[in-house]
Amino acid sequence: MANIMEIHDFSAPELDIYARWTENQLLNRKDPENAMFIAESPKVIQTALDAGYEPLSCLVEKKHVEGQAAHILAQCGDIPVYTAEFDVLTQLTGFGLTRGMLCVMRRKNLPSVEEVCRNARRIAILEDVMNPTNVGAIFRSAAALGMDGILLTSASSNPLYRRAIRVSMGTVFQIPWTFMDSQMSWPESAVGRLHDMGFKIAAMALDDNSVSIDDPQLVREEKLAIVLGTEGDGLAAGTIADCDYTVKIPMYHGVDSLNVAAASAVAFWEMRRR
Repeated sequence: MANIMEIHDFSAPELDIYARWTENQLLNRKDPENAMFIAESPKVIQTALDAGYEPLSCLVEKKHVEGQAAHILAQCGDIPVYTAEFDVLTQLTGFGLTRGMLCVMRRKNLPSVEEVCRNARRIAILEDVMNPTNVGAIFRSAAALGMDGILLTSASSNPLYRRAIRVSMGTVFQIPWTFMDSQMSWPESAVGRLHDMGFKIAAMALDDNSVSIDDPQLVREEKLAIVLGTEGDGLAAGTIADCDYTVKIPMYHGVDSLNVAAASAVAFWEMRRR
């Protein structure tokens, strides 16, 4: 049974982890075994629980303890559950978006690149995508449109940052993903490893030597990795040179590019394996 504690003061130390800790404090690089993240809203928290993430504490608007949060708290065992009235919790930036519930959870050890790719036919690779909103949106599109896994460079925003989780609607807990850099260099050795696993690699770039996104050869590839680049600058020239395809989305009305999250949705839909 959960250990319920009512909070009356927003400055209470029990609220520090929810209201005052930074993403870097939660990530806890010096002690990764105790790294954490915050999930928001009952739907997202339930998705994380279903994926096997361990809850450490919850913060719940008082009226929801025996209401919409009750079925989740029943799954969480004897963890601290901090509760307060709405006027206390609204001092927490963004609380109005949480549907009355937050949960601190322990991060899992990340899988290897091989584990992410083992049974995959379509994966996405994010090269230095630094905006957590874009990362979350890419994960949501990947889940909805049939991607099997996601690989990220270390300069990309962490998918378990709070905003990325929120924007993804919890799909960061459903699609296998990992950072590549601790296992291999990108693109130098990573391209060879992906080729060894049977993948062809398609770089999304507005390049004169590219093929259109609706090229039928792309769909025919048994295994395809779709590479998306950082906001603004796009993919590095060396990355484009190392890939098997350079792919572009045709543009009209003088528009020069799409936001990387929007481009990802178009690419995932067009290059899915039918």
